[in-house]
Amino acid sequence: MQDPGSYGQFCPVAMAAEIVCSRWTALIVRELLSGSTRFNDLRRGVPLISPTLLSKRLKELEESGVIKATPISPGGPLEYRLTAAGEDLRGIVMALGIWGQRWVDSNLSLRNLDPSLLMWDMRRNLDPTPLPPRRCTIGFVFPEVPASRRSWWLVVEGSAVDLCSNNPGFEVDLYVRVSLRGMTAIWMGLATVQGELASGGIELIGDPGVAARMQQWLGLSPFATEGKRPDAAIGGQRLRAQAG
Repeated sequence: MQDPGSYGQFCPVAMAAEIVCSRWTALIVRELLSGSTRFNDLRRGVPLISPTLLSKRLKELEESGVIKATPISPGGPLEYRLTAAGEDLRGIVMALGIWGQRWVDSNLSLRNLDPSLLMWDMRRNLDPTPLPPRRCTIGFVFPEVPASRRSWWLVVEGSAVDLCSNNPGFEVDLYVRVSLRGMTAIWMGLATVQGELASGGIELIGDPGVAARMQQWLGLSPFATEGKRPDAAIGGQRLRAQAG
């Protein structure tokens, strides 16, 4: 008897889609490819998924041979690692991101703002090399965001970068005051630090050396170097329909 969730086709596209195209699965794989291995870290990268559904999707990926779940210690939490088959999805996930960066309307992308996801992505892509060779703390303030999610801190020590949603108590080297939309646009490569400074969209307060090198240490989305196509308008019709 055919599985009601199956496409019922022998085509490899259909067979692969049954595994990786269910809702949230591609984003979970994206997080695993980015280095997340713990349940809570996966949730930080996909914050809108429920714990129950995340557990279900991880179980499905394990049953499909895409990941392997191993207890960190006897009776302890699980660690999720991609198998060779899972690692082979890297090119597919990257290709999806590149296509979205090229073709999806920027205004549609910038409606999906999430400070926790943005800061989580920034944490793992930050390049410590241009920063002073000591502990460096950078505070971000998104003034229009509700107080509970307005302030964030990146604490950099050597190659380790920690993200704090509560004040870590260290001296702050640089405060970055910027709208969430403006910071997301910079992260996605749709704007630059210099451009936002020139327009007054960003304010940098603190160590002038750290401020001057922000574009270098910030790191960007892995898709930021992909320029928008001049005729990119996918999603534009959806925006106009919503506005109407």
